[in-house]
Amino acid sequence: MKGLALDTSITKISIAAKNDDHSVTASYDIGMKQSETLLPAISYVLEKAGMTAAEIEYTAICQGPGSFTGLRLGYAAVKALECASKAPIYGISTLKANAYPYNTMGKPVLALIDAKKDRFYAGAWLNEKELFPEGDYPYEKLAELINNSCEKEIILAGPVGDCKVFLEAMSSLINDVTFISPCVKPAVTDSLFILAEEMISNKLPPLQEYDGPVYLRASEAEENISKTK
Repeated sequence: MKGLALDTSITKISIAAKNDDHSVTASYDIGMKQSETLLPAISYVLEKAGMTAAEIEYTAICQGPGSFTGLRLGYAAVKALECASKAPIYGISTLKANAYPYNTMGKPVLALIDAKKDRFYAGAWLNEKELFPEGDYPYEKLAELINNSCEKEIILAGPVGDCKVFLEAMSSLINDVTFISPCVKPAVTDSLFILAEEMISNKLPPLQEYDGPVYLRASEAEENISKTK
């Protein structure tokens, strides 16, 4: 199949085009320059993969959690492409996409993203069975969930820098657990292609026109509104 995959949920954005049996991936760790880079990057990977936008059969995107700005940017780009290609968009949890490469290793996998403000977006699975749900967890609550899981070894999935922040933050909160943190992480876009094509094979619905990012956390504006009620 011919697909396009985007992860704009973190600072290091990744874009990939898959032309049947081969793919082209580009990653950019450029901070706030995402908006001026994303569309040229999409054009670049499509050209290198020998594809045009009109040939895309599906698009896969990390739907969140992650950066508010990055997720909105990614959704805007794929919605615009949908108008040109008519290709359905499949939204996949950022955490599940990061955890996917480790699902067959027989050990629990903790996928996490640094959510700042002493919190992590996190979810945990063992052989694809949920150990605790995806959420926006303060350090102490996440440590409690991990301690209560009674697991002795846990694989960390997610950005390398975020895993380092996690290990530092949890050093005094978690007991008798060994964390396995690969120093090189697989490309999330590879997982997006596999998971999206599984959804297509299983006839699961793509995103609808009204669907948007999954933030897991209220925006500052939403928090301010709730405080005034």
